[in-house]
Amino acid sequence: MYGSHILTCSRRGVAAALAASSLLAVITTAAPASANTSVATVGGSKVICTSAKPGLASRLSHDIAGALDGRQDMSALALYDRTTRTTCELRADTHFDSASVVKVTVLGALLRQADEAHRKLTPQEVKQTTAMITKSDNDATSALWHQIGSAGVKKFLALADMRHTVPGSGGSWGLTQITAADELRLMQLLTTENPVLTPSSRAYALDLMEHVTPGQRWGVPAGSPASATVHVKNGWLPRATDGWRVHSVGTFTGSGHDYGMTVLSSGNLTMDYGVATIEGAARAIHRDLTSAR
Repeated sequence: MYGSHILTCSRRGVAAALAASSLLAVITTAAPASANTSVATVGGSKVICTSAKPGLASRLSHDIAGALDGRQDMSALALYDRTTRTTCELRADTHFDSASVVKVTVLGALLRQADEAHRKLTPQEVKQTTAMITKSDNDATSALWHQIGSAGVKKFLALADMRHTVPGSGGSWGLTQITAADELRLMQLLTTENPVLTPSSRAYALDLMEHVTPGQRWGVPAGSPASATVHVKNGWLPRATDGWRVHSVGTFTGSGHDYGMTVLSSGNLTMDYGVATIEGAARAIHRDLTSAR
């Protein structure tokens, strides 16, 4: 039973919250020593990459820009690779309607609440979280969103240092305002020791993201190495203005892989167009990181 993964932990106060914020800020924004920085331009915006691996920043920035050049949608991207101490960003602080990628945040908030209450997930919560992540079930998400409450979601966002994420009002979780940078912070939170989520909570979340139904494993996994374990969550939402919102967030672990990326897009005429935009950028990233190993 997945709920058995949730270990009890001591209640953490203000000091722990500050420690969590400081830790996540460091792992997200710190530039590696002796890093090289490269900038390429696409659609009037800059793709900025920094890496401790010689030549990698230049290759990534130009290949990402090349993959996105000429696309008719508006996209944002953020990347980390711990092995080569690499980061990239494009419009990383631009806001997008979250669609279903917010479901990883909902899961994180629930796991945090369970940890603080010294309890395991209930059988019902296990059923709901499994459906929410692996099948992108909206009813399960709505139930958990209301259970956690606005205060619970906001508390988790503060602890996770996701400062630019604004929860959707009422039951409109899919209209949460997210940024590529904040979504990358969440991916980092799931893949490193931190004061916000216990190791067992992080393992539970990653396990669910590893077992997303095959029909929903598009997006950032495109072009990923066969040796990597893929953890992914996607989101898609058509609206009357700015077309389809199509997003993909994920991490890649195991066999020496330790990186994650988030690609968000809006203004897509179709969902397939947005998927193609994301996968073009993802393939370029996976190829460049693989060649740098």
